[in-house]
Amino acid sequence: MAQSSAGKVALVTGASSGIGWELAKQLAAKGYKVGAVARRAEPLADLVAQITATGGQALAVPADVGAREQVEAAFTQVRAALGPVDFVIANAGIGRPTLRDPVNMADVESTFRINLMGAVYTLSAALPEMLARKSGHLVAVSSLAAYRGLPAESAYCASKAAVNVYMDGLRMHLRGTGVRATTICPGFVKTPMTAPNTFHMPQLMEPAYAARKMIAAVEAGKKVYNFPGRLHLIVKLSRWLPDAVVCWAMGDYDTEAKQAVANRQK
Repeated sequence: MAQSSAGKVALVTGASSGIGWELAKQLAAKGYKVGAVARRAEPLADLVAQITATGGQALAVPADVGAREQVEAAFTQVRAALGPVDFVIANAGIGRPTLRDPVNMADVESTFRINLMGAVYTLSAALPEMLARKSGHLVAVSSLAAYRGLPAESAYCASKAAVNVYMDGLRMHLRGTGVRATTICPGFVKTPMTAPNTFHMPQLMEPAYAARKMIAAVEAGKKVYNFPGRLHLIVKLSRWLPDAVVCWAMGDYDTEAKQAVANRQK
């Protein structure tokens, strides 16, 4: 990605808000033709309008990354309108608490379907063409939460940990093919997903800042990029803490998680 991006095609999932929205705008500003993919059509249309108003080129493609056939259809549309895809960011994700009694199984299943399988479907749809051209870059947006299981966040943390391990294997499997793979693990970013959180989110970042850091890391050829650095260190150290200390730090989060789910279901 360090080479000139003018005229190349990038596909970004989860582009209707937050990090994905900023990634799409910033990539377009760098000269990429952007395929913006997300479930909500109206915000995507607004995004494309903003990009084209500043001289960029973009295509809105409504699709659910948790449905493989929709992801593959999205790639077909992007290829037909913009050309072969050179750069993919599997960014779409959801964050829903995991309740204890009873377990909110539908939320757990959708978390894995979107966060893990959505990334797999997205990257796999791009891979055959990239392998044939012997060039391309696959990026998965994971999370610092991948490094530590947390109470009431079992499904989210596990889904992101699975993304990390999948990307580790994929990166090694692609050695010598000309196709690169990068895993990005951000901390807290101010998005609609984190908006309901009532607990303190250390080093909370604005989406535009996070997107700039991500793009810079990919351009620098990072295999795995964890940020912000101080929070990454805290997360790493927390893996050695006793469970009781982690539970104390999370405080009443289990109660808050139940209320968040109840509010969403009203």
